[in-house]
Order: sequence, then C-alpha cells, then structure tokens
Amino acid sequence: MTERKTRFRNPILPGCYPDPSICRVGEDYFLVTSSFEYYPGLPIFHSRDLVHWRQLGHVLDRPSQLNLDGLVISNGLSRGLYAPTIRHHDGTFYVANTWVGNDYDLLVNDQGHERNFIVTAVDPTGPWSEPYWLVDAPGIDPSLFFDDDGRAWYTGNRVPPQGAQYPHHKEIYLQELNLDTMQLMGPTFSLWDGALKGSLEVEAPHLYKINGWYYLLIAEGGTAHNHAVTIARSQSLTGPYQGNPRNPILTHRHLGQAYPIACTGHADLVETQTGEWWLVLLATRPYGGYFYNLGRETFLAPVSWEEGWPIVSPGSGRIEFEYPAPNLPPQPWPESPPGDHFEAKELAPHWNFLRTPRADFWSLTERPGYLRLRLRPETITEPVNPCFIGRRQQHINFAVRVALEFTPDQAGECAGLVLLQNNDFQFRCVVTQAENGGTVAQLFKRERGGEHLLATRPVGGPRLYFKVEGRGQAYSFAFALSPEAWQPLAESVDGRLLSTPVAGGFVGAYLGMYTSSNGQPSTNIADFDSFEYLPLEAPGQC
Repeated sequence: MTERKTRFRNPILPGCYPDPSICRVGEDYFLVTSSFEYYPGLPIFHSRDLVHWRQLGHVLDRPSQLNLDGLVISNGLSRGLYAPTIRHHDGTFYVANTWVGNDYDLLVNDQGHERNFIVTAVDPTGPWSEPYWLVDAPGIDPSLFFDDDGRAWYTGNRVPPQGAQYPHHKEIYLQELNLDTMQLMGPTFSLWDGALKGSLEVEAPHLYKINGWYYLLIAEGGTAHNHAVTIARSQSLTGPYQGNPRNPILTHRHLGQAYPIACTGHADLVETQTGEWWLVLLATRPYGGYFYNLGRETFLAPVSWEEGWPIVSPGSGRIEFEYPAPNLPPQPWPESPPGDHFEAKELAPHWNFLRTPRADFWSLTERPGYLRLRLRPETITEPVNPCFIGRRQQHINFAVRVALEFTPDQAGECAGLVLLQNNDFQFRCVVTQAENGGTVAQLFKRERGGEHLLATRPVGGPRLYFKVEGRGQAYSFAFALSPEAWQPLAESVDGRLLSTPVAGGFVGAYLGMYTSSNGQPSTNIADFDSFEYLPLEAPGQC
C-alpha cells in the first residue's frame, strides 16, 4: 500500500476512556484505559488496524481482584483505578496499575504502600490473575519495560530522595522486577524529574528501546488544560537521561480554551509491523464553553523521527480530528446494535456498575428479554454500590430511550434513568409513588449535593418510557405511556453540571438504569425492556 486514501477520525475511543496504553503482538494491537470507581475495571480492546477497536472485556472482572467499596470523589480527585500500562513478554500479558483509596493523601506522600499491583494473563480475554501487590512501590501510573536480556523493569514516580524542590516536584524512578516473585528487587535509580520545572508532577512513565537508545516518555503539567508529553533518552537504561531540547513534544496548553481539542497528554508509543510509529493519548473535546461532559477520550496521532527524536503529528504539531489511516489492512468489526434488548445471557462489556457489586441485584434470566433490577435501600447519591447499570456518554449530541415496567409499592421506591457524573452531580428521571398514593414521573437535578425537583407528571400503568436528548449542553427530558407518545418533562436543561470542570474528578458522564427504595427495605423489582443509545448528527460534531 503505497498511497493511503482512507482517513480516520479522532477520537478512536469516544467517551470516558482516558490514560490509554497500547502494545502490539504480531499483527494484533491491545489497549487498556483507566476506569476509576467503575466496575469491572480496566476495559481492554483489540484492533488490527489501530483505528477500529472492539472491546474484549475487562482486565479486572472479579470482586476478588477489585475492591472499590466506598470510593468517592474527594478534593476534586476521583478514586479507584488510575492509569494502567499493558505489555507483552514471552507469551504473557502484563498490566501494571495503581489502586487509589479514599486515603489518597497517604499515596501522594509516598506512604501508601501496596497500592500498585500487576496482573498477568496468557490470553488478553482472560482470565487475568489475582493482583500481585507490590511492596514499597510509591507513586502512581506504573509501567513495565522488558529489556533485550529478558530482565524486567518497573518505573513509577515519587518524591526525589533529596526532597521536593518545589510544590508537586516528583521524579521518575526505575527498579528491577523479579518475574518469579512478582516483587521489586535491587536498588532504585532516579531517571528524570521532568522538563517543565515548577509544573505539576511528572507521571505516566513509559520506557522503550529504539535503535540502541532508551527513551523515557512521560506526562507533565497535570491531566487538565496544561497537560503535556515530554521525552528524554539515554544510551544506558539507568541513565543519565537527556531531555529533548524541543520538549514538550506535544501539548495544546498554548492554543487557548476555545480550541476544540484540549488536555492532550498521557501518551504511549507503538510501532506497526510496517515500520510506522503511532501515539495513543488522551484528550478532551470541550463544547458549550470550556466543558467536556464526555471526559477524557483516546486519540491516535502519527509519529515521525528526526535526529533521534519523535515528532508528533508532523507538519502541525497538534492533534487533529482527521489523519490518513495507518498503513495497515483495514479491519472494521461488526457494529454494535444501537440498543440493548437484554436477550443475551450476560451483560455486554460496555455496561458498568458503580463500585464493586457485592449482591446479585440484577438478572437477565428471571424474565428473559428483560434486565431485572431489584430495589435496595442504597441510593446513587451515597458512596455505595447502588442498583445502577450504566454506559458512557460517547457523543456530544445523543439520544437515550428506556422502556421499563415498574409499580412502586411504597413511598420512596423509584426506578428509571440516571445521567451521572458523580454522587453530587447528576440527573435522575424516575417513576415513583406520589404523596396521594398514585404514580408519578419525576425529574431531579442534583448539583453540588443539593436536590432540585424540576418536573412532576402523573402517570398510570406499569409500563413507562423515558427519553433524554442531549444537543450540546442542552438536555431535554420526556416520558411516554405508549411508544413515541412523548410528553415533555423539561426542555433545554443546562447539562454543564455533568462536565468535569464543574463536578471535578477524572471521569466522563454515564447514562444508565437505576432503582432504589431510598433507605427502606423492599422486595420490589423493576424490569427494563430496552435501553437505546443513539448519536445525533450535528454539523461539525459527532
């Protein structure tokens, strides 16, 4: 293929798929991303052409592997699973990752040991091992490197041994990994403390050996607007490392908040079997002002080499929405249906729970063709595992339709649709019991922990339909008692409360099905017949 006429469009993984890491095994590419407080943890994807991806499942899909109990956003920071790294060596896949608990201050002060871990698998579809928790492995965003001699090495970030010279001062360190014990061993080596002095800490280190040089790729400036990618190199694994005089090799910090792609950073390099180099990275798409409800998404950019250093997006130096496709045979996968009618025996891999489920509160078999959710006292405004099953918002303009059957037996019982950013920022569109004992559809807005009832409409009969359409930051809600007989609940509600710059944290908005008995015991159930998610077209957006 000498001339590439096909093009692809970024992001390659729309919606909240941040902190991508990639590896190639022959002609196959595997990619993992962060998942924070959502379960199962660490979605894993497969591609043959770097453009079309299919989800294989999750790396951590058993409660024994992943404890997310009680984790909640605090001080503007999400908890749970931070940035993973995936690598393949001698027939085994390795994923290194950080689990962040509510006592996050212990971690950033380098006292939170046994929080970084490694899991392994022979097949990327699983099963993956139980975590090997690493002792005395400070920092976040660990990575693995396998040298030509077969030795394995671990990189992370920490406060320099001589102490921080300025706020958020961190360095990248290296230590050998014993593949028999899956523990670190031997001395630690200080590799590099970043190119952007005085900025937020260096993190997300990735080591590569290319043409006899060791390259250290890192993220700097934090994960928001000042995000950047820098690189250093050495002819010795343990250093000293020399920074690229043209650092940072990627950032959009200087383009202003009106630029349509922001927060570029946290990257990983991969070489194709045809000799091309590509970079996966996270970025955001602000809209309706500097707000990004979709969270941080996975983008792809070409890389060339000049004078021994990588050039990202040659010719522009910016991440573009479109590029010529990689020089690889196109491999599209069958498209997922727009809706789920719950006819399979297991939930599709795009569905997630909030924190680790400890009870069987859902069923696909008790009433075939329906997703049955039980009602439990837990609510989605608490740091618990509520009866919630959701998926990512992946488009700026979208529509969701839900069909359910539910009759509340007592006050407080509810079932319906939730648009979720976190415990304190969300919309809930539910059917519940009215004060007079009847049944009503209600729309709640929760902002900064305060509850606001936006609409109440009487309804009858056990079957109900909810719809929400998001067009930019304008969200419109409706209900129906029969198909397509929509009645408005609220029009053009401001959706910016679902954006990370408003709500804090590191995740994007989720859309899902929800039930609760709001603190009271209940034996009631709600049956969801369908959940449809559709992108809506708009000029210049997707």
